[in-house]
Amino acid sequence: MGVAAVLLVALSALAGCAAPTAHPADDRPLVVATTTILGDVVGELVGDQAEVLTLMPPGADPHSFEISAVEAARLRSASLVVSNGLGLEEGLQHHVDAAAEEGVHVVEAGGLIEPIDYSDGDSRGEPDPHFWTDPTRMIDVVDGLEPELAAVEGIDPGPLATAVDRYRAELVDLDGQLDTVFSAIPDERRALVTNHHVFGYLAERYGFRVIGAVIPGGTTLAAPSASDLRELVDAIRGAGVSTIFADASQPDRIVQVLAEEAGVDVDVVALYTESLSAPGRGAATYLEMMRSNAQLIATGLSP
Repeated sequence: MGVAAVLLVALSALAGCAAPTAHPADDRPLVVATTTILGDVVGELVGDQAEVLTLMPPGADPHSFEISAVEAARLRSASLVVSNGLGLEEGLQHHVDAAAEEGVHVVEAGGLIEPIDYSDGDSRGEPDPHFWTDPTRMIDVVDGLEPELAAVEGIDPGPLATAVDRYRAELVDLDGQLDTVFSAIPDERRALVTNHHVFGYLAERYGFRVIGAVIPGGTTLAAPSASDLRELVDAIRGAGVSTIFADASQPDRIVQVLAEEAGVDVDVVALYTESLSAPGRGAATYLEMMRSNAQLIATGLSP
């Protein structure tokens, strides 16, 4: 067989292999969500009416996560971008800002709620972006997202309204479930210590006290000082804390050391607090994550 014939056969084989992998163009509007939690919620609302691209993978730390050039280009081509805001997406905020400057409509979920401020640490007085730990705040987010999504060309407001009503009812039910689970914890044991401040909204909603955090402030990018750790150890001893909660996306070495330094029998329990888990890991949706965390918190703090 001549060289030309060999090349012809090879090209034919490549063409035959390539054909099955071709995908039809997706003509649905593109809605980009920065975090897994927002991606899940947006997906529940729009269903298959839009392509929902979630920038962060399961288990990502939203404070430090960055995106590729390809993802940044898709961000700039979106019909709508839904971000958390309030300083959460520290690693990719400049990409969101760049998309907005190019005319992409960006809605910050943090602007749809009444935020609370951090009460201590380096972030004292700054708005806390971890509002999703209170399901009633998420109802406000859903209500605020409905008109934004309805304005996207290609999304039918009728099915969207039906989905919003359904999901709002699920959030109301979730709030009741969490209240029931937490009611079993005695008041004197409702003391929370975490790797960094994530439960301010949950504490306000369900009557917990936030004793402190290993990393002061609201970001995982900070580092605790020796005096910070000593003060937290004293607070743990004084409050009789029995369990410290660490985010599943963060190594718990410092938390384990703190538990040992406290000189008391303190357990360390991992929770998904800032990101959903991969499917099958117990926190693959926002509703599943909140129910799972509630059970783990109740078990960890109950006598």
